Amino acid sequence: MNARPSQAVSGVGAAPPLYREALVVFSGNSDIWWLGWLKEGFRHCFIAFNDGRHWITLDPLSHRTEVAVQDVPADFDLRAFYEARGLRCVTAALAPTPLRCAPPGPFTCVEAVKRALGLRAPLVWTPCQLYRRLTQRAADEGRRTRGGAAGRCEEGAGFPA
Repeated sequence: MNARPSQAVSGVGAAPPLYREALVVFSGNSDIWWLGWLKEGFRHCFIAFNDGRHWITLDPLSHRTEVAVQDVPADFDLRAFYEARGLRCVTAALAPTPLRCAPPGPFTCVEAVKRALGLRAPLVWTPCQLYRRLTQRAADEGRRTRGGAAGRCEEGAGFPA
């Protein structure tokens, strides 16, 4: 057990972030017809973590979850790589996560990304809502984000056509 005894018994405290940087990536592509109701440009999301040596991606797909160490160095500009391919990216804040159960929710790409970040947002269900939450959170903290206007999911908002 990695928790200190007082944390393990009482359930108080917080787990420190595991990575030094996280990049949440949003895509409008999906081969699943019933995802067509989701906002264009926001039909799927996944996350990439930088551990100081590598970029590690966690991509929760409908049929499996792909976890991969990318064959690029930690200083590789992964954001520019994804944005050049028409994807929208948001740098996510990494903070200690409370040592308590996350709210229950269906296992979707959004839920997987929220859990990976330790983000407790039970009313965030769609990729567009997650994008709004992350960009609003960054704006509230005075962080600069790229990939569109904060809090808006309009088609083409700061996004190459």
